[in-house]
Amino acid sequence: MTRLWANQAFTIAHADRDSFEGKGLRPFFEYRDLGISAATKGAFGAHVIRAVPGMESPAQWHSHALDFQMVYVTRGWVVFEYEGSGEHTLKAGSCVLQPPGIKHRELRHSDDLELLEVISPAEFETQEESAP
Repeated sequence: MTRLWANQAFTIAHADRDSFEGKGLRPFFEYRDLGISAATKGAFGAHVIRAVPGMESPAQWHSHALDFQMVYVTRGWVVFEYEGSGEHTLKAGSCVLQPPGIKHRELRHSDDLELLEVISPAEFETQEESAP
């Protein structure tokens, strides 16, 4: 039985016990679910994302219908381009808050890229966009 506190359940994720899966928004990334979606009944989501070595991004402009999206790079680097802000290289220790609906695209990344993404809600729509 799961006991809930303020619509959340206690959960812990361990890197040595949880695996990465190829199921996710982008085929050139693998995702490790941190259990936040289940613990918050979908109000929030969090996962570690890592690059699939040798695979590249198609650099497609898109936006997400969500309320919150934060990305924190833990290893490697990634270049994003954002509507109204241009290209930005994020490297280990970089953090970006992507406002709801902002058009953006991932241009390129290192084979060792790994990042943490926190979102709300956990499930959201992604829309392909034309260049801003």
